[in-house]
Amino acid sequence: MSREKTTHDSAERRSQRRFRIGLDICYTCLSGTRTRGVGKVLDISSKGVQFTTECHLNPGTRIELSVNWLARLNDTCLLKLIVYGCVVRSEETVAAIRIECPEFRTRAIQTLPVLPDPLSYPKGIPCENRISNN
Repeated sequence: MSREKTTHDSAERRSQRRFRIGLDICYTCLSGTRTRGVGKVLDISSKGVQFTTECHLNPGTRIELSVNWLARLNDTCLLKLIVYGCVVRSEETVAAIRIECPEFRTRAIQTLPVLPDPLSYPKGIPCENRISNN
């Protein structure tokens, strides 16, 4: 007996909506050789993340992902999303993890490099436009 295709039958069986955000990530394998790498988020939901990898990650590998998040806390404080999970699918340079423990953390503001010499003004700027130390 053949079965008719219903609206519930589709290639997409995920219960959570996926978002394609394309943000850079850093990942660390928490089991085995503690491999580190970088990649990009291909898609993310509340239950999982699919991302590019620098090398093949074996299914079952425990992973920590770090994503510099776009939104800010109170419109000022930079955030990063830290996700802990386990690899459920993997190809040569793409892996998917099931999220077990997501958390947002504040992100340090990157400091500007300190210049070794005092600033000097380019030639041709009139003296009256320069800031004086007096």
